Amino acid sequence: MPAPLLIFAIGNESRGDDALAPLLVRGLEGWAERAGQVELIEDYQLQVEHVTDLTGRGAVLFVDADVSCSEPFYFSEISAEHDHSYTSHAMTPFALLHTYRQVYGVDAPPAFLLRIRGYDFELGNPLSDKAAANLGAASKLARELCLNGNLQRWRECLPNI
Repeated sequence: MPAPLLIFAIGNESRGDDALAPLLVRGLEGWAERAGQVELIEDYQLQVEHVTDLTGRGAVLFVDADVSCSEPFYFSEISAEHDHSYTSHAMTPFALLHTYRQVYGVDAPPAFLLRIRGYDFELGNPLSDKAAANLGAASKLARELCLNGNLQRWRECLPNI
């Protein structure tokens, strides 16, 4: 039986601030998984095969670095959206949710995206100091979400737009 909450980190730690999501989930390892309520997955990019990881979940949190979001992070609820990323070497979380619907004939579990502001994505560069500060703030939110699996509470953490 899969854990009710899946946190999926997308990123490449050899590319500077693209390491934000993998570093976030590594910071959650151990205590977040202790009660069997949270599963952590890390990969460079989403692939169509990841659709199977979503089955049986109560909620999914995708985490990724982003050069265009506000500081320190942007947290949003997302839904299935058809785009053409499924034809490339990587998929967006939106396309993965759309593929889930195509494969299983039902909507994917509720899904959220935590985009952490990054600045430097050059190959071989370390995590920037500004991104490290953003990681601290995003990690605090991720811990709160792990401790509180109530989707209404998650939705209360969303920005008022």
